[in-house]
Order: sequence, then structure tokens, then C-alpha cells
Amino acid sequence: RKGGGGRAGGQFALVFAASLGGTDCVSDRRCAPALPLPPGLLSQSLEFSSLADNYTVCEGDNATLSCSIDEHVTRVAWLNRSNILYAGNDRWTSDPRVRLLTNSPAEFSILITRVGLGDEGLYTCSFQTRQQPHTAQVYLIVHVPARIVNISSAVTVNEGGNVNLLCLAVGRPEPTVTWRQLRDGFTSEGEILEISDIRRSQAGDYECVTHNGVASAPDSRRVPVTVNYPPTITDVTSARTAVGRTALLRCEAMAVPPADFQWFKDDKQLGGGAAEGLKVQTERTRSMLLFANVSGRHYGNYTCRAANRLGAASASMRLLRECTRLERGTGRESGAERPSPGSGEQKGTAKVERRGGRNADGVAQRREGERGRQSEKGRKGRGDGEAPGAREGEPGTNGVR
Repeated sequence: RKGGGGRAGGQFALVFAASLGGTDCVSDRRCAPALPLPPGLLSQSLEFSSLADNYTVCEGDNATLSCSIDEHVTRVAWLNRSNILYAGNDRWTSDPRVRLLTNSPAEFSILITRVGLGDEGLYTCSFQTRQQPHTAQVYLIVHVPARIVNISSAVTVNEGGNVNLLCLAVGRPEPTVTWRQLRDGFTSEGEILEISDIRRSQAGDYECVTHNGVASAPDSRRVPVTVNYPPTITDVTSARTAVGRTALLRCEAMAVPPADFQWFKDDKQLGGGAAEGLKVQTERTRSMLLFANVSGRHYGNYTCRAANRLGAASASMRLLRECTRLERGTGRESGAERPSPGSGEQKGTAKVERRGGRNADGVAQRREGERGRQSEKGRKGRGDGEAPGAREGEPGTNGVR
């Protein structure tokens, strides 16, 4: 049919031959799930004016360009810009992806497989009728799903340092790029994320997400950020127990890299050997001092020290003797075993008893001395008055019978 100004006659359609698992692009410039369209089937038909219309196809899909004519033509050709692709049945292009589909009096169509960004541009169907030459044009737009082509690798930084994360993405249309911290949901628009004076709470995975509306799902990748900091003691546990029982002292510390733990008692480092009667058990963030059978030498103050290459922290705790009640009328500790013969407790008690016997002998000796001194004083008093035996009728020391 004749068009205005002696140009553009006929009908023109773009057909997308979908392969399994592919996508179809329709006139709204968005890619939809693939439909089982056989090659050559017209998805839609439009009559073009002198101005080229735009059609969109997703990268990697197949596109069929079909020129449908309702007049007798003598010559027909497909051109990309000024390059002839096909003239009738004659192949002019060296691109193996382009091939002739139909050349009939009513239709002239070609197929472009695996469409790429380089295929974007103006395509012209030129045909010669008995009256005059005609052309119909379409501008093929290739949409490329957004994808990340370069991103920062894993980052390790000391607390207080600065971090710069980079995420480069490509796509048509131009994609958006968003950084997001997965732990707290923090987001930042743009390819570069800058973090100044980073704190330990900002450590974790950072995700870069790019999207341009072409693919059904955005492209995303993650970057782990590790923040090193010196140990901080977060919790300590003291214990109170009786002799012969078990006990546990616990020390917890947060640090990156993980802290190494050490235990001390009275400035002496503990190794947790059998000779010490205890065991050291350390996990990632905590260390425990285990006593299987507490004895008197175990009671006292203990120090836990956590250290890594950035610093150290320490905390003190105590293992205390458990106080017990005395049973009435027995003098024994409630719930405690009676000491066996020859035990330390018995020896202590025996020493107390010996100290009590020496005190009783001293009191008796003092009393005997006092009685002796009183008798001596009485004898002296009698000597001053009259000598013994001076009484009448009794012999005396100086008298004669």
C-alpha cells in the first residue's frame, strides 16, 4: 500500500523466536517469560510511517524481522544501517547469526540469533514495486540485564580505620547500584561506599545490588568486612564450694582476632596439669578453670588474661570456701564428714588439747607454792615468840631435860 510522501508502504513486524528458558521482549521494552512461539509467527503487526519505531529485545534472545507486503514487488532487501544483509535470496552479510527465513510474494523475513549489543541500530526493509521503491524501518534496542563486573574483595581493617568498597555494574538501560549492610539494613546509593572511623559494630557482610528492570531478579554479590579490635572482658564467674567438691571459674572475652587466654594464681601461671588438680578448657570466646576435687590450696584469687596482637585485658575472680553450719550438741559441721584418725583436723585438735593440759599444771603448781609460802611464814612467826620445845614439860633445842 502506498504511504504518505511516496515512502513507507507495507506492513512490518518484529518476531522473537523464544528458545526454552529464554525471554521474549515486547513493545513495552521489558523482558517477559519466554513463550513457545515458532519462528516466523508474527507476534504483532504494525504499519510504519516514515519515522522508525522502536522495538526492544533482551541480549541473548533471537529476533525475527519480517516485512509483510501486499503488493507485487520486483526487488526486496534487508539492511542494517547502510549494510545489506540479504537481497532477495542472496546473502550479503558474513555474520553467521543472520539467516533468511522467508522470501515469498507476501513476506520477506530474516532471523538474528543470540542478539548482542552490537546488533542494536536501525534496520530497513527496502522493496521495489511496479510503481516506485518503498522502505519501512525499525530501530532495534537491545536491553542488557544489569550485572556486576567488578567488586571489592574481602576487607580486614583495624577498628578506627577507613574502608572503601567498590561495585561496578553494566547494563542497558543504565543500572542502579545500592550497597546494603545485611546485619542492620543500612543502605547507600552509588558504586562506592565509604566508611570512616569504622567500629566493631559495623563489621559483617555488605551486599552490592544492581538492577535495571530488564531481568526478573537483580544481580547481587557480597563483601565480608572484618574489624579487628583488642580483647574486652565481658563476663567473669567466681565460685564458692566446699573441700572435696567440684568448682568452675569462667572468663569470657570478645576480640578479633580471637583472644588467647591465660590463668594465674598469685602471679603464677597455671597450666592445668594433673599436679595442680585443675584443668583449663578454652573455647572461642571463653575459658574455664575446672576443679574436679577442691582442696585447701585451691582457695584464693585467680586472674584471667585475654590477649591478641592488638592488646590485652584481664579480670580477677575468687574461689571461696563454702561456710557450713555446726550441728547442735555435736560440734561437727553439718553435712561434712568426720575427720578420720591421723587426719590434719585431728592433729590440730590434739594440739589444742595439749595446750589446755599445760595450763592446768601451772595453776596447780601456783597453788602448791602459795601453800608452802604460807607454812614457812607460820614457822617464822613461832620462832620469834618461843622456840619449839621451850614449853613447860617439852624438850627444847636449848633446854636440858
